[in-house]
Amino acid sequence: MTSLYDEFRVAVHSVWTRRWLVLAVAWGICILGWLAIASIPNRYDSRARLLVDINEILPDDAQVGGGRPQIDQIRETLTSARNMEKVAATTGLLPAGAGERDKAGAVAMLQKSIKVVPQQDNIFEITSSVAVGSLSDADNAKLASGVLDSLITVFRDDQLRGGRMNAREGLKFLDAQIADREKALREVEARRAAFEAQNIGLIPGGAGSPAQRVDAARAELNQIDSQLVSAQAQLAAANGQLASTPQSIPGAGGGVGGGVARQQLAGAQNELSSMRARGLTDAHPDVIALKSQIASLKAMADREGTGGGGGMQNPAYASLAAMRAERQATVSALSARKSQLTGDIAKITTQQIQNPGIAAEYDRINGEYTAFKAQYDKLLAQREQVRLRGEVQTETDAIKIELLDPPSKPTSPAAPNRPLFLTLVLLAGIGGGIGAAFGLAQVRTSYATAAKLERASGLPVIGSITEVVTPERHLDRRKKLVWLAGGGGALVGLYALLLVAEFIQRGMVA
Repeated sequence: MTSLYDEFRVAVHSVWTRRWLVLAVAWGICILGWLAIASIPNRYDSRARLLVDINEILPDDAQVGGGRPQIDQIRETLTSARNMEKVAATTGLLPAGAGERDKAGAVAMLQKSIKVVPQQDNIFEITSSVAVGSLSDADNAKLASGVLDSLITVFRDDQLRGGRMNAREGLKFLDAQIADREKALREVEARRAAFEAQNIGLIPGGAGSPAQRVDAARAELNQIDSQLVSAQAQLAAANGQLASTPQSIPGAGGGVGGGVARQQLAGAQNELSSMRARGLTDAHPDVIALKSQIASLKAMADREGTGGGGGMQNPAYASLAAMRAERQATVSALSARKSQLTGDIAKITTQQIQNPGIAAEYDRINGEYTAFKAQYDKLLAQREQVRLRGEVQTETDAIKIELLDPPSKPTSPAAPNRPLFLTLVLLAGIGGGIGAAFGLAQVRTSYATAAKLERASGLPVIGSITEVVTPERHLDRRKKLVWLAGGGGALVGLYALLLVAEFIQRGMVA
């Protein structure tokens, strides 16, 4: 512990003996540092908040040409080179008659100093940071807010005019495209008509290419096959029901009425016919029970005798006969249509096999016509949408721009923090002076104490002689000490003066 204390005393003594070097180095570092800080222009920041509300009168699919600007494109529009050039000219950063190089420099400086940060979907915070060395602090502060004012004005005017201009340009472009597609469509129609006239008999009639007609015929044929199978099954069921239904009801029609058994037999047979007309088979329990009842009634009717009279036509038989005739007509119609489709497919396939080049060329012409027709129809629809959009933007504002927070008026610089930097430079100057004195003491081969000399030489030191200070030397030391204190005080006073000047300058800006 004692050795550390001695080393500290030696270090302090070595620095103190070179106190003038400490003062000189501190002055040099502080002067250079403060000059460097003074050369840095103050940066003033201005902030504003902007609400960009998009008027969605038309749906998104109608935003063609004029279009609905996307929110992420607004940031790019705000800081576009065209807007920055207008802002530079408005705020005086770009003098009249400036060259392209000056314009590019002003635009690059503004794009670097302006930041657009989205806070929500359609709310943006815009910040401008201005630090022009050739301008005063008051001018820089005024310019920071002026840049935002000009930028918002330019953006609002550009958006109000841009939608209508884009709609007109979109209509002009679409009109030219529609005219080109219409011309091409007419040329294809003329070529197709000439090809059909030249190859009469080799190209079957109908809309579409041969391949498309074959595909359509095959699709219809598949549907007819399923319908024909169902109709044939229904016809077979009607034939079965008709075969098991008697044409007339015995003993019901000639006399007054016949016996009770015969009347019950006629009612049971009518009910059986009704069940079969509903589609019940002979295996159904109700049909089985009714057939057993009919057999019993027949036996009873036979024991009663004929009862007079011939017979009455069975109404159920007549209904089933009409149903069978209708289903036979359906089966015949479906069979005829199937035969016609099969013949058409065979005819088209034969023509394609016999004349493959003609069929391929006709398919190509039809495909070209279909493509041009689809493009033409799409362009017509888009033109109508653009026209509607233009009318909407003429009557209303497509984009509503509202200033939530106007550009702030900066009263103090955002950077650099001069008081902090001035203090750091002062501390660095003092530390640098002490370090220079201590480093010089380490280089010089002198010994502050007898013990240090003894350790360095390895020889015993008999004694040491202290310094004798005369009154004249003492007076000289006091004078130099006053000079040293004055130099240090002047350094600290200059630091305080710079701080006061900084705060006064800020007050003048406010």
